[in-house]
Amino acid sequence: MASPKPSIAIFSVEPTTITEGQTASLRWSVKDATSIRIDHSIGPVGPEDHVDIHPSVTTTYTIEAANGSDSANATVTVTVTRPLSTGSGSDRAHSAQSTAKFLASQLQDIHFDYGKNDVRDEDKSLLDNDAAVLKNIFQNDPELLVTIEGHCDERGSAEYNIGLGDRRANFIKDYLVGLGVPEGKLGALSYGKERPICVDATEHCFAQNRRAHFSLLP
Repeated sequence: MASPKPSIAIFSVEPTTITEGQTASLRWSVKDATSIRIDHSIGPVGPEDHVDIHPSVTTTYTIEAANGSDSANATVTVTVTRPLSTGSGSDRAHSAQSTAKFLASQLQDIHFDYGKNDVRDEDKSLLDNDAAVLKNIFQNDPELLVTIEGHCDERGSAEYNIGLGDRRANFIKDYLVGLGVPEGKLGALSYGKERPICVDATEHCFAQNRRAHFSLLP
């Protein structure tokens, strides 16, 4: 007899909105799962419990419950607002640093086939997630701006790759705008082949370098 599929009866956060520095509580109840995990360094958990969280920026948490080949997942978002004060320069720098770290942890690079600038089918779900994260961020901080960087591998001339990186960055920008991300909050910038993250002359490295990357615009 087949095992019952896992189900998530409860996955909630209270309160759903906090001020930076405050605490929220994640609560969950899962049935018929042999493995349960929550992201953002919470890790494996039991079938029914709660945990206090202290996000510094608006964050979406995902719980995944698995049982053999079957799985289920759910998400909740806690919105983090900033205190209504201008603060010192060091406070503002710390807040920007926290937001930059959040971008790096939540937004996933989009990779491209050689010479191409369109989104591969397997990356469309990544862009759906990126769009949801960006909309949450911009709702929380209307002054924030994000740059989409277009990168290429080392093959081809510098001029060619600057153009290709520009097409990649703008394609991703237009795609995200089509998903509801405010156009005025996104910039596009090409680095061509000048900023590789892998320097070996192999196809594996080339594939890593053909990417669109998100960064915080100062």
